[in-house]
Amino acid sequence: MPEDSAMTEASLLGQSVHRRIRQMVLSGELTSGQSLSVPALATELGVSRSPVREAVQQLIYEGLAVSAPHAGAKVAAVDDDRIRDVLAVRAALDGLAAAAAATRLTEADLDKLTGIITAQQAHLDDPTDPARDAQLDLEFHTFIRDASGNACVVDELARLEAQAHLYRGDLWCSARNRRVALREHRRIVEALESGHPESARAAAEAHVQGLLTRLARQ
Repeated sequence: MPEDSAMTEASLLGQSVHRRIRQMVLSGELTSGQSLSVPALATELGVSRSPVREAVQQLIYEGLAVSAPHAGAKVAAVDDDRIRDVLAVRAALDGLAAAAAATRLTEADLDKLTGIITAQQAHLDDPTDPARDAQLDLEFHTFIRDASGNACVVDELARLEAQAHLYRGDLWCSARNRRVALREHRRIVEALESGHPESARAAAEAHVQGLLTRLARQ
């Protein structure tokens, strides 16, 4: 096998393993404080230890895992003080991302965002599925941040959004919270459709501030 092809396959495998373990953490399959044993995860996923080790290191960088000397890595726990700090920064960066995206999104991009909130709407009357709803929320915000074209914002928001979801996945167990979040998502899309950066910024910031309010009520 050519060296370049081998490197590409290894990179793709590493990305796949990272996505899978990250999903296990964000869905609650791996809970706060639980050990991220490289040998055990490698066996469970049917891969070698190397991509699992790299994935765990990436989770530590993202703030989803922590490492202690001689104890290995474990899923992080995000406390009340930390989440307030996370959301304060996220509000500013979400606003910045939305403002930039407002002038860059194509009709196809807007259709994609509309499709996500249509899926959220369709699930409102379905049985509660926090993992599904959290994933749709991540897809929505990830699409906007990636559309911003600002690599620094993309990198920081990826970490902050993941930590926010890790903090209170049970937010999605409330029918009222799901409906309010959907309404706020619609306002963001409407602002993006207008093409006005400041309107998009305000809608995105208001959504994160609303999230902080809902978390405080739990």
